[in-house]
Amino acid sequence: MAGELLGRVRARLRRARATLRKARGGPPRARPGVFGSSRPGRSGPEPGARGLGLGVPEPPRWHRAALMSVVVLFGAWLGLVVVGAVQAPVGPVSTRMSLHPSWTGGTNINIPPLGALELDTHDAPLRLDVDVRRLDPVRAQAIVNHPERLRGLEDEVGSDVLASTVQVVWRSALAVVAGATAAGLVVYRRPRRAMAAGGLALAVFVASGVLAAATFNPRSVVEPGYSGLLRGAPSVIGDARSVVSDFDVYQEELARLVTNVTRLYDATTTLPAYSPAPSTLRLLHVSDVHLNPAAWSLINATVEDYGVDVIVDTGDTMDHGTAAENRFTEVVSDLGAPYVWVRGNHDSMATQEAMEKRKNVYVVDNGEVRSVAGLRIAGIGDPQFTPDRSVVPAGDPAERAAGRQLADAVRAQRNAVDIAITHNPQAAEEAAGAAPLVLAGHTHRRSTRVLDGGTRLFIQGTTGGAGLRAVEGTRPQPVELSVLYLDRESHRLEAWDDITLGGLGETTAKITRHLPGEDRSSTPAPVRPPR
Repeated sequence: MAGELLGRVRARLRRARATLRKARGGPPRARPGVFGSSRPGRSGPEPGARGLGLGVPEPPRWHRAALMSVVVLFGAWLGLVVVGAVQAPVGPVSTRMSLHPSWTGGTNINIPPLGALELDTHDAPLRLDVDVRRLDPVRAQAIVNHPERLRGLEDEVGSDVLASTVQVVWRSALAVVAGATAAGLVVYRRPRRAMAAGGLALAVFVASGVLAAATFNPRSVVEPGYSGLLRGAPSVIGDARSVVSDFDVYQEELARLVTNVTRLYDATTTLPAYSPAPSTLRLLHVSDVHLNPAAWSLINATVEDYGVDVIVDTGDTMDHGTAAENRFTEVVSDLGAPYVWVRGNHDSMATQEAMEKRKNVYVVDNGEVRSVAGLRIAGIGDPQFTPDRSVVPAGDPAERAAGRQLADAVRAQRNAVDIAITHNPQAAEEAAGAAPLVLAGHTHRRSTRVLDGGTRLFIQGTTGGAGLRAVEGTRPQPVELSVLYLDRESHRLEAWDDITLGGLGETTAKITRHLPGEDRSSTPAPVRPPR
């Protein structure tokens, strides 16, 4: 009797389930999958609803399409990042090439630590990144010493670029397929859906490649954008805007680009083995800007690229020290680091007053000590104001008297002074033994030597290329600035990088690293100081 009753209950439950499925209008039963996806002939309940025999409706079609798009794009991106890069030689340069998703396309050539070139080579959702890793020193030196070999380099560079491009395209295609397929397996757990994701990723990649080829711009190599230190020397790539857009010219200009990058990068391959710690203090020494606005861009780029903690300017920011020139210094508050400034012989007291009102600017004078970025810096302004040749300078005695005043003020300090700054080297020499480092400018020629008492004197060149004075001589003044590396605890000098860019009309740039142990104590040849 009980068994018969149980059979009737089961029969009624089966009829109830059938009625529910019929009313819902969905397929019969299905094995659960992503979003309740099902195979034909089976219903698709949620895992939690299987025991109740209740199904759930399929999600909207756009939900499934959106999920597939996310899986494809994420998987393709992951594949490019993990396995998409190739190591490729281009002439004497060893590079790492890789493709990355991008809204604007183009090509970035990264040349650490000088910056990057941005080429508008194509319009497609893929960007080509080329990282310059190292040079073949023998071949690089041969190119630098024998520019006539440029013509022989054209075919080689063109062939290398073509071969490398083909290699990175094939590698990237495999990477996007592998990445999207792997992502599909993780999300869907079904080989058929995973293969569909891989196929869709390949289709998107091929379409992007076709678009890149259709929009290829060979003129982009002679019209690059610049970032980092290269913003201060755009002429380093040359001016070839009159060329026509055909592959022969593209190949020729590409060879010239590689040659000039070789010249730029060659200096960095022989830097002494010094690797600054993340905590190392970085001081940027500039001087004699002389109203050259291009100097601000170069200083700002150096601050960003080197992670500079403090900027020290040893004067002659102006030419005549007039009130009208004061607007030129408005940018110093936005250079990205505290700005320590001392007056030069072309800077008036009105200039100094204007600088004192600028945010993030620290003016030092009369032996005053300021603590900036953990460093104690003392300074004295130039006692002479000689904006033009109509003013008769007081001469070296006035400078030496100012230097002795600075030295006395430093020695009178209860706590040690790390750096003493002034404009004229004649004054700076009087601070020998008073501080470990003394910074100056004025001569428009960079040099360094060790004074009595172990004090190292740094004389900076002209960060503004001497301003309008650049056209007075037979050769333009180079643009010079230096990055000093100091131990954060002891404030001891560990190394310094001298950065030099060609002056007006020049196309050279180099970075030279020095260590304190180098023999650089010799006195430089005498030069006629600017007035």
